Amino acid sequence: MTKMEQEIGAQAAALKHTAEVNAAKIAALADEIKKKGIGQIMVAARGSSDNACNYFKYLCEIYAGIPVSFAAPSVLTLYDGALNLKNMAVIGVSQSGAAADVISVIERAKACGGVTAAITNNPDSALSKAAAHSICMDVGEEKSVAATKTYTAQMYLLAMIADALSGGKLTAVLKGVPSLIEQTIAQSADSVKKAAARFVDVENCYVLSRGILYAAGQECSLKIQETTYTHARAYAISDFHHGPFAVVGEGTHIVMLCAAGRAGKDNAEMLSKLTAAGADVTAFTSDETLSDCAARVQIPASDEAIAPFAFVTAGQMFALNLSLARGLNPDSPRGLKKVTITK
Repeated sequence: MTKMEQEIGAQAAALKHTAEVNAAKIAALADEIKKKGIGQIMVAARGSSDNACNYFKYLCEIYAGIPVSFAAPSVLTLYDGALNLKNMAVIGVSQSGAAADVISVIERAKACGGVTAAITNNPDSALSKAAAHSICMDVGEEKSVAATKTYTAQMYLLAMIADALSGGKLTAVLKGVPSLIEQTIAQSADSVKKAAARFVDVENCYVLSRGILYAAGQECSLKIQETTYTHARAYAISDFHHGPFAVVGEGTHIVMLCAAGRAGKDNAEMLSKLTAAGADVTAFTSDETLSDCAARVQIPASDEAIAPFAFVTAGQMFALNLSLARGLNPDSPRGLKKVTITK
C-alpha cells in the first residue's frame, strides 16, 4: 500500500481529531473578529492550501455573509506595496508553515493592527509564530508529497471558522464529514478504479465544476497533474461556456464534478452541450438524474455544504489509481518536494 493510499484512508480520523483539539482556538478567533466588527477577511496561501481557501470563501460568504479576498503576496514581497490591512482578519494557510510569502502577508497584517491567524501542521513554524491565533492541524506527518489528509484538515478547520462566524449554521452538517469520507472510500472505490483505467493513455483533460464544488475541481485537477503528469486544467462550468469551450471536439476528455443541488441545472446543461460536441465525459456525481456520460463515478449524497469533502476524496483516489495504472510512484512525483518555499 502506498503512503498516499494510507493517508487517504486516515482522513476521517484525522478530521475528528483536528476538530477536537482546535474547537476552542477557532471560537476565540471568531469572537475577536466579531468583537472588532471586522467585515472582510483576506486569505493567503499557495497550491492546495489556496484551493482550501476557495472552499472557505464560498462557505464564509454564503453562511456568514463576510466577503473573502485572496492575497497577492508579491504586492509586498516584490513591489514593497504599502498594503493597509488594519480593519481586516487575515488567515495564512500552509501545511508546513514555512511559506515565506504567506508569512509576509501575516506580518504586514499584524503590523497594521489586523487580526491574524495561521493554519499549519507545525505549531513551531514561522507562520504559526507570526500569527496571533495559531491553529495546528495536528494530523501527524504527511509522508506523501501530494497533500491528502492535510488538505482536508485545512478544509475542515476553515469550515469550522465559517461556522463559528455564521453563528453555528454549519455545526450539524460538519459533524457528518468524517463518516462521509469513509462512505466515499467504501462506495466509490470500484467505479474510481474503472474510471482511472480509462485514462491510462490520456494526456490532456479538463476538470469542470460549479459553485461550492469549484475548489474541489481545482484540487482534483492539481492531484491529477502532480501524481500522473496529465495536463489537467480546472474550470468553473460558468467560465467554460465562454472561450474555453472552443477546445472541445470529438474525444476531448472531460471530468465533471456534479453534486445534486443549486448547480444541478447548470451541470445538466453543460453535460448535454459536451455530449453534443463529441466529448468523452467522466462524471463524478451524487446527482442520480445525470446519465448522459461515458463513465460515471457515484459519489455519496450529502448536504451541499460538505459535498466537496466527498468529491475531493474521490479525486484523490482517482489520481492514486491512475498513477499506479501508469506504473508511477504517487508518493514521489518528479520534480516536486514536500515543502516548497516561494517569496
